[in-house]
Amino acid sequence: MSHTFDALLDRARALVSDGRRAVLGIAGAPAAGKTTLAEELLAALGRTPPPGLPAGEWVAHVPMDGFHLADVELDRLGLRDRKGAPETFDHLGYAALLRRFHEDRDDVVYAPGFERVIEQPIAGSIPVFRSARLLISEGNYLLLWESLRPLLTEVWYADLDPESRRRRLIDRHMRFGKPEPDAVSWATGTDERNAMLIAATRPAADLIVGADLLHRIGSAPG
Repeated sequence: MSHTFDALLDRARALVSDGRRAVLGIAGAPAAGKTTLAEELLAALGRTPPPGLPAGEWVAHVPMDGFHLADVELDRLGLRDRKGAPETFDHLGYAALLRRFHEDRDDVVYAPGFERVIEQPIAGSIPVFRSARLLISEGNYLLLWESLRPLLTEVWYADLDPESRRRRLIDRHMRFGKPEPDAVSWATGTDERNAMLIAATRPAADLIVGADLLHRIGSAPG
């Protein structure tokens, strides 16, 4: 089933119709367009809040990438060559952050970000204020860890076609410093194994965002 972007916006707004905080998860394989979709949703929803909520402040964006283990810890665990695999994330720390968000007690919750230039998580770099009712959070494995599912109000799956996704992934690796042979090797090796694991979780998603819409969003100006 295909969806328009406006239909996605309506569905996202409906998640907070009861006034309680909600978390919209966006899952999918590496380079499927999860972050672009999250950022486009954030921008559009910020301008068009549900009735009674302030523009901008009612929606926030916290990627799960901030919960990558740092390289120094991956070295200790012997997992540096598997960076990006499920075991290289602090998914329990991510779950703890989502619980704090749902508890709705703190004036601000600080979340870690991820700096792609150095490929490292950065602690305390994303403030989520009390006014935020909807949290948009994308990550590869949101549907893999069963402990996360009760903390995610809905999970959408970004389902980009494999050829486009691999091309984007190789380009991204090269843009952030990998020589082309290394970029191809990583994208078709470690990344592809992870993508197959992620694809198996697709049936558990509440909604599938198809390649046609992901291509339109990814090629939109600005």
